Amino acid sequence: MNSVAKIKKIAFYGGSFDPPHRGHLEIGRKLTEIFALDEFVFVPAFHAPHKKDKRPTLAFHRFAMLALATENEAQFKVSTIELEVPAKPYTVDTLLKLKEELPGARIFFVMGADSWAEIDTWREWETVLTLTDVIVVTRPNFEISFSHVSERIKKRIVDVRESNRLKGKNCELRKVENKTNDAYIYITDAVNLNVSSTEIRRLIRANSNEWRELVPDEVAKYIEKYDIY
Repeated sequence: MNSVAKIKKIAFYGGSFDPPHRGHLEIGRKLTEIFALDEFVFVPAFHAPHKKDKRPTLAFHRFAMLALATENEAQFKVSTIELEVPAKPYTVDTLLKLKEELPGARIFFVMGADSWAEIDTWREWETVLTLTDVIVVTRPNFEISFSHVSERIKKRIVDVRESNRLKGKNCELRKVENKTNDAYIYITDAVNLNVSSTEIRRLIRANSNEWRELVPDEVAKYIEKYDIY
């Protein structure tokens, strides 16, 4: 009897990570558990092209902070795939490259609620949402809307939020394993932490020590040593 080879499941979490915080790490841990992931990869962006008015901290600082933050997490990695091609920082290009490099893997692309809210401003956004499976991580007190996406995209959405399960809605993770050729968009509220990099930067600039509790100790030391913000 021929044994069926296990399909490797890898999630790629894109973002600025400016700075990486405890919420980012908890997302990695929770999604690794829920989706039985083999690897969870953080993908720091060189610069988000749809945010032309916002310039992030230098890429090598954000990469270094992520490397420090994930050092003790065996299944976590940090990719330089977008830092190596700053001239083409589009997610659609990154996902196409990942699919080419990992032909036998099942790829999940992870995004936060803020990214979902503005997904229709991304280049070839419908293609982004159909190239691989997508996991949208909500956060407390943030209303998730689906009105800005097409009917084609809505049909791929699998809402697995705890709030819906408590209401008795059918939103099980059955499609995580029962894979067809379609790419699904999973909406999850598995991480109940309301932490943002924007707020951390604000606290640092306001000379408040509260920010230190929101980031790993190694990241806090790096920020202070190199006076990042």
